[in-house]
Amino acid sequence: MSDGAELDPVIHAQARLRVVSALSVLREDDKVTFPRLQDSLRMTAGNLSVHLRKLEDAGYVEVTKTHQGRTPATFVRLTRRGRLAFEEYQEALRALLNPTSLEEQP
Repeated sequence: MSDGAELDPVIHAQARLRVVSALSVLREDDKVTFPRLQDSLRMTAGNLSVHLRKLEDAGYVEVTKTHQGRTPATFVRLTRRGRLAFEEYQEALRALLNPTSLEEQP
């Protein structure tokens, strides 16, 4: 990559990339329920939980547990830091796929 950018290893794992990509289409303050995210990504609850924990530890997602009436509810949203990290990841990936620094050099 011409600018030395590296692919973020937290996002680069396939499952986490799918999670971040899915959450990035939401507006900044929007959140999605855990079951809806799980269903849309076709992941098991355990697998999704593990990857959300990694993303949460990095500050990329926020997981909020609450109740709707007596029913527990878990909501997930991409944080501002997560959005920025995903934008930087996309830029680094574009640079990797289109390396202008390898063009003809004298």
